[in-house]
Amino acid sequence: MLFEIILTAAVLIGGILAALDKWVYAPKRAVDAPMPVVMDYARSLFPVLLIVLVLRSFVAEPFRIPSGSMYPTLHIGDFILVNKMSYGIKLPVVYSKLIATGEPERGEVVVFRYPVEPDKDYIKRVIGLPGDRISYINKTLFVNGQAIKQARVGRYETTGSGAVMNGAALISEDLLGVNHQLLVDPDRQSGDLMDAVVPEGHYFMMGDNRDHSYDSRFWGFVPEENLKGRAFFIWMHFDSGIDVSRIGSTIK
Repeated sequence: MLFEIILTAAVLIGGILAALDKWVYAPKRAVDAPMPVVMDYARSLFPVLLIVLVLRSFVAEPFRIPSGSMYPTLHIGDFILVNKMSYGIKLPVVYSKLIATGEPERGEVVVFRYPVEPDKDYIKRVIGLPGDRISYINKTLFVNGQAIKQARVGRYETTGSGAVMNGAALISEDLLGVNHQLLVDPDRQSGDLMDAVVPEGHYFMMGDNRDHSYDSRFWGFVPEENLKGRAFFIWMHFDSGIDVSRIGSTIK
């Protein structure tokens, strides 16, 4: 969020200086007089900064995955792109919605501002939509009283930072038509939750690394205005080194 504030401020200041120079100061300067350094930088950088702000705020924003809460879907060191147009065109910094473009669907992987500390960004999977009744009992998810089907795939094995999860159960889950994989740690106690009803305008989020995710089971629901966009693409991976096998992967 700090970077967004700095970038927005830089665009506003640069735009004002560039406009002042073009329409106020430049006409008064002698033909052979040098342009002041500040004005030169403002007029040169303003278009570049404006393009970066528009792309980052309204099209796609890059993020780096810093934690293991979304294993096996996302790994520590994944660099991802988030579609900023998925859930509405919003102004940067103030996040006021200009145009409604859609709403989250169950099973989508979403980046959002953490409700407890809005200056922090979290990434989780949408589990509950407004009006849903969610329970999580003994590592089984229930949506509106229906147990979500799971099938054991095998034993999870990976390298790098994710190796701490080696030995966890790799599970395939059918989230009411959305199939994805998750991890269950047999050595960790289940973070149970009984009958949480998702309020209107809010969403229930969980990490795919179910026993190692700090999510809606613990801190509550995510308001619609906190949503930043849908994660859709891994464009780089760097942990202990570059893993080219993850580059170009779509996020499901």
